[in-house]
Order: sequence, then C-alpha cells, then structure tokens
Amino acid sequence: MKLNQTSEGIERRGFLKLIAGLPALFYIPSSKSSQSILILKTVLAGFIYYDAEVIWHDLKVGDSLRLRREPHNHYDQKAIEVFWKVHKLGYVPRVDNSAIAQMMDRGLILEAKIIWLKVDDDPWERIGMNIELVLS
Repeated sequence: MKLNQTSEGIERRGFLKLIAGLPALFYIPSSKSSQSILILKTVLAGFIYYDAEVIWHDLKVGDSLRLRREPHNHYDQKAIEVFWKVHKLGYVPRVDNSAIAQMMDRGLILEAKIIWLKVDDDPWERIGMNIELVLS
C-alpha cells in the first residue's frame, strides 16, 4: 500500500487506509452497552421525608436509580425526583439540580446509581449517587 506523505507525515486518507488494513491490531469489541460521562457526584436530599428510610436495608451500592423531572414543584421549578424501583427516595439537591434539569428538559438520557450507603445521623450523608450522561 502506498502512503502519500506531506512534510508533516502521512496524509489523512493514507492513514485511514493503513488503519483499515490492520483490523486485528485495533480490535474494538462491539458491545450493546452504552458509554457514559459522569456529570455529577452528589447526595440524596429528603431522605427522611420519603421511602428511603423504610427500604434502607434493601438498597445496595450499584443499584440503579430513576430520575424524574418535577417542573411544577412549588418550591423548586428545577426539582428532580429520585426513585429506586417504585419507591421515591427524595430529590437531587437544589444546589446541584440546575444543569441536570436542563439536560433532562432537552431530552438527554441520564442514569443514576448509588455509590455509597452510610449509617449516619445526618440524613444528607446517608446515600451518595452518581449521575451520568448516556452517550449511546
């Protein structure tokens, strides 16, 4: 295979042909799993007001959480509810929810997971979660 070279090296077309001819060296497994980017590491707000305390012993690190916008919330128009299965656990804290709310309003797909569980007198220190933007 002949590669066209410039003073700065191989031209793009030549490089792409070279790469295409070497598939075994650049094996990328096809996977249906999605990739994501960490957007926010935060805590759960409202732990004592919803179901979190009742189902505490069923929760596990790594469990998926469902986020749902609540734009008509009387206290916070950017409110985001947090659910584990059918149980409402609380909210994304108000100080953290602005960018997440905008992403959800634009139809972007976000995933949340429990990253830590801690027995603590402070309800703000009980559940930690990651919120990630799903790329595809």
